[in-house]
Amino acid sequence: MKAAFLPDRGVVKVNGEDARNFLNGLVTTDVTPLRPGLGRFGALLTPQGKITADFLITEAPAGHGGGFLIDCPRALAQGLASKLGFYKLRAKVAVENLSDSLRVLPAWGVDGHNSHTNVCSAGARAGYAFWMGNDRPSPDFANARFILLISSHLETGHYFNPHAQRIVEAQMAGAKVAVMDPRLSNTASSADYWLPTWPGSEAAVLLAMANVILQEESFDADFTRRWVNWEEFLQAEDPQGPGTFERFIVVLKETYARYTPAFAEQESRVPAGTIVAVAREIAAAGSAFASHVWRAAAAGNLGGWQVARALFLLNVLTGSVGTPGGVAPNLANKFVPLPFKRPPPSKVWNELLWPREYPLAHHEMSFLLPHFLKEGRGRLAVYFTRVYNPVWTNPDGFSWMEVLKDETKIGLHACLTPTWSETAWLADYVLPMGHGPERHDTLSYETHAGQWLGFRQPVVRVARERRGERFAFTHEANPGEVWEEDEFWIELSWRVDPDGSLGIRQYFESPYRPGEKLTVEEYYRWMFEHSVPGLPEAAAAEGLSPLEYMRRYTAFEVKREVYLDHAQTLSAADLEGAAQDAATGLITTATPATPREAKPGIGVSLGDRRPIGVDVEGTPRVGFQTPSRRLEFYSRTVKEWGWPEQAIPGYVPSHVHHSRMEATRGEFALVPTFRLPTLIHSRSGNSKWLNEISHSNPLWMHTSDAARLRVATGDLVKVHTEIGFFVLRAWVTEGIMPDVVACSHHLGRWRLAEQEGMERWSSALVDLNREPSPTGQGHVWRLRHRHGVRPWKSSDPDSERVWWEDPGVHQNLTFPVHPDPVSGQHCWHQQVRVEKAGPEDRYGDIVVDTGRSMEVYRRWLAEAHPGPGPDGTRRPYWLFRPYRPAPEAYRAENGNRTDVSAHGVASPAGPL
Repeated sequence: MKAAFLPDRGVVKVNGEDARNFLNGLVTTDVTPLRPGLGRFGALLTPQGKITADFLITEAPAGHGGGFLIDCPRALAQGLASKLGFYKLRAKVAVENLSDSLRVLPAWGVDGHNSHTNVCSAGARAGYAFWMGNDRPSPDFANARFILLISSHLETGHYFNPHAQRIVEAQMAGAKVAVMDPRLSNTASSADYWLPTWPGSEAAVLLAMANVILQEESFDADFTRRWVNWEEFLQAEDPQGPGTFERFIVVLKETYARYTPAFAEQESRVPAGTIVAVAREIAAAGSAFASHVWRAAAAGNLGGWQVARALFLLNVLTGSVGTPGGVAPNLANKFVPLPFKRPPPSKVWNELLWPREYPLAHHEMSFLLPHFLKEGRGRLAVYFTRVYNPVWTNPDGFSWMEVLKDETKIGLHACLTPTWSETAWLADYVLPMGHGPERHDTLSYETHAGQWLGFRQPVVRVARERRGERFAFTHEANPGEVWEEDEFWIELSWRVDPDGSLGIRQYFESPYRPGEKLTVEEYYRWMFEHSVPGLPEAAAAEGLSPLEYMRRYTAFEVKREVYLDHAQTLSAADLEGAAQDAATGLITTATPATPREAKPGIGVSLGDRRPIGVDVEGTPRVGFQTPSRRLEFYSRTVKEWGWPEQAIPGYVPSHVHHSRMEATRGEFALVPTFRLPTLIHSRSGNSKWLNEISHSNPLWMHTSDAARLRVATGDLVKVHTEIGFFVLRAWVTEGIMPDVVACSHHLGRWRLAEQEGMERWSSALVDLNREPSPTGQGHVWRLRHRHGVRPWKSSDPDSERVWWEDPGVHQNLTFPVHPDPVSGQHCWHQQVRVEKAGPEDRYGDIVVDTGRSMEVYRRWLAEAHPGPGPDGTRRPYWLFRPYRPAPEAYRAENGNRTDVSAHGVASPAGPL
């Protein structure tokens, strides 16, 4: 840990024999239990209850003369001292502004939060964020009249399982469903319209639908006029025009006129008549049109983020934003309670995760870590992989193996995982972490038009404690000494900072027992008592504490029927001290935000003022979490950060566009972005029942292509990528469009030893060899199955009943990295060459040249537009970033921070 003085913070001291009682009568926190080293958050209010200043307060050490030290913004320090002095009357206290002689010394964390988002959903996230600030949609499927899905079904894409149920219920109530997917998935087979689009052409189809709606004048003009930043667009792109809404519509029609249904058919191979029919269904549904894209096309293609931009354009044109049956920003339907204490933001910027080449990425460029380390950009002293299996999940897994085995690049690797994995095999420490039923956790997903909070509990511990047993830690009750994460981070933080001198331990001390170690019960007790509106009252009505209530019911509804969140009117208190821009209607304030939830910090500015709303036809409204507080059809951010041609919803031909394919050479577009709904990432391999149901991932191939290649179902085929090949069986079907092949991910597990290193329900035993790459860098890796899944003796008698042999094939190893230059999303789709396997080929064979993978990485890297941006920052400050650093870290002139002490988890800041 490092420390630094913060010149923007000041200190006010209150001293004297009456100081404690004096402050207890004035400020919003109880200072009675304070002692040196223990701080609390508080505020000074006006007689009307408005915040004058908020601050942190602690008791001063005896060596500093006792009394209390108040840490507040330096700009407010003198005013706070004056106001406190005004109230002292006869009290025996002295108030001093010590900002010139004292500074606040906070702990510096590390900018090390790492996730798999950029191999998952970064494309869709970026597209939605540029529109509305929030980077996820929340469709109200239950009340929709028409539903458009760009995916096979939501269970293949994310965790919103109730959505499938709500879609079925909507269909039963008369709603129609359309699905864009090159495969005839289960959902597509049940839809009213199946649109088998060529991979990457989806945005062209969506913009053709928008063109139909515009030309037929079936859009919601009132919503568009009120909530779209059309004036900003005209000022930038049509400065000589009259600047009226009518002119905007004319320009809009002209802009999208080229996206005819005939053009979209040429790009997608979906009949123009079907495109027109679906466009009219969308227009007829009006404000009850629900749509969704998450992975699928947005994760598969170069420019996939524009699929989300184009899709949401249809919601904007129909006014189906935040409406019953429409699509809301996800944070309107998600609740994230605040913990009892939050650390200040980090003052460092980790360019191994947030490199200058990808300033608009959503989010960390974690899948490029091996390539950055090989280039010498930095070194990791400690690397935590937390429920993350990059060797198997990410593309180019052998490059991960090379750096994980190289201590000059990664000093120590600790793997926090609920199951054995290919990555855990390479770790210095394997730390067993609990699944959902083995830990405490809160959760809140955007499942419908409401807000709720769930509470997971460790099942075995709860059951045993109800029988009278007592445990200090959950791992004492869990089988196999499996820790729950909250307790792990608490315990680790106390051992790293046993005396509190590093500034870490304070965030893991009990809010009820000052100076003592926080327990997981206390962490959630405080949260439920203080951070969930309505929960204490609901609990009291049943004679329960909030924690007892959540333990009994496990969930609490915070809000219901949440619609038109953006249209809320700002209150008089919100507007006090606010200013409105006469030209844009943007309403800003200099008053610091007081968060009521731990939601992402978006829609904020880097300067002294922050936007809080926008004037809409004479009424101050909350608006959206964007710089303009409107829906940003025109993204000034995208333009100013190097992509002016992409500033409005558009179409980027994919890297697997059909014009690149030569069918006579056996070339295809490979779609690897779907999974079987029975499997979950890399965490279901240990489930014997799920693997009995699903254990094979053959190559989907259209009958016409199979006839051309003389391939039948069950034949071995060899799939060549840019960096190697894999061998698997073919499945010949009419359920996929011609010239496209597909293979499910989440299968193909493998292990290097018979008895250890991986579970045996889903993994093959393999031989793994390597030799130097002819490129002069990296290696040529060869993986071959020795045998598949087999019965074996264990404490579980079912292990001797295993009847299946096929573990699937690990295709991801053969994919090079394809970072989209805007969103940072790995573009999963591959241009491949398929041929019948030869006599030397065996099922499951994989060969990869990591030297060639570095060459592909460099080609894609060259397409990026590096920062800094026009304001000299590394990334637009308003754009969401997990664990946002302090503003000064955004300044590019502050240099790199690449020799980091931790990576893969958040800096110590409280239980996750």
